[in-house]
Amino acid sequence: MSQAVYHYSVAERLMRYVQVDTQSNPESTQFPSTEKQKDLGRILAKELLALGLLDAEMDEHGYVYATIPSNTTKDVPVLCFCAHMDTAPDCSGTNVKPILHKNYQGQAIVLPDDQTQVITVEQHPYLKEKIGEDIITASGLTLLGADDKAGVAIIMDFVQFIQSHPEIPHGKIRILFTPDEEVGRGVEKIDMVKLGADFGYTLDGGERGALESESFSADGATMVIHGISAHPGYAKGKLVSAIKVASALIDALPKDSWSPETTEDRQGYIHPVSIEGGIEKTTIKFIIRDFETAKLKEHEDRLAQILHETLEQFPGAKADFNTYEQYRNMMDIIREVPMVTDYAEEAMTRANVKAERWLIRGGTDGSRLSFMGLPCPNLFTGEMAIHSRHEFVSVQDMQKSVDTLVHLVQIWVEKTPANA
Repeated sequence: MSQAVYHYSVAERLMRYVQVDTQSNPESTQFPSTEKQKDLGRILAKELLALGLLDAEMDEHGYVYATIPSNTTKDVPVLCFCAHMDTAPDCSGTNVKPILHKNYQGQAIVLPDDQTQVITVEQHPYLKEKIGEDIITASGLTLLGADDKAGVAIIMDFVQFIQSHPEIPHGKIRILFTPDEEVGRGVEKIDMVKLGADFGYTLDGGERGALESESFSADGATMVIHGISAHPGYAKGKLVSAIKVASALIDALPKDSWSPETTEDRQGYIHPVSIEGGIEKTTIKFIIRDFETAKLKEHEDRLAQILHETLEQFPGAKADFNTYEQYRNMMDIIREVPMVTDYAEEAMTRANVKAERWLIRGGTDGSRLSFMGLPCPNLFTGEMAIHSRHEFVSVQDMQKSVDTLVHLVQIWVEKTPANA
């Protein structure tokens, strides 16, 4: 495949899709967490139908399903290509104005709607590798939404390519677009029987060539600290402030380790993500992360010990401490089926992309899908500076991802023995 013989639609698709506000809401109890995510789902289902995927639909939960039927006589495992439609709650996704910067030459990119927002190679060294490429950004007031609408656009362009090139051999392919990935609920309502896939790939990675098959294992934790209220004018020897207990506990956490801002590579951490309350009750929520699942318990025990030591400083204060599972390291599953990542690496090589196996210091839909019976590594899209107003993506990175998928489906056919 080359640009000379195929007109990629991925850039045009991304710039349309990001203008649909699909921000998810972590405080919502409904599913999907915001109804506006279905606005993009309806668009995608309609476009998939127009591309000839006759069973394309969006279900009541906002999932978009579609099928590309097999065109080979081989019994090829069913693949699923998956991306999420929602954008992160960290930064506004309303009224996104995408801008295409053609033939980028390394200059600082001043975003026009807020000229204090400047994207530079000093802040984002990956831009040094993008000289001569076309870069898409937002206008300075919002995130772009390439996380993960770049993945959505790549899959849609892949569908367009496959449908217009029937000579390319492939097995049955299932397309899946999900809501609420950014709030950790992206696979909560998936019908795995309906999906009917054997192996999957999420399109939600960063730099060109990134092949991610190992993620954090993740737990959440909630501390509810109970103080004793009293009138402040007559509080001596009576009042125990839950706010002060919570503050002392946070202050007791290490300053130079064990946190997102002080760790890298395979180092785990605990991270307080919210604190709210008053004198009688204050709640702290934590996320707990490590690549070794067994170490989560070590982190939780250490946090519980800090809580115990803090409470000893405040006689009368009490606390409840509860932990819960969020997701697990998908490598625990994927290592049993190494061809899933091996074939992806070979596909990148055929697309003239240097594959690099990366760790995900986070999770994707694929983390949970792997434990739901669908081994599911993560492939690159080019999305960078995600969850921020500096978010950007290279058009050529997205095109290379499309190329990779086209090679990948052919490799699965090649590696499948002929039917007996």
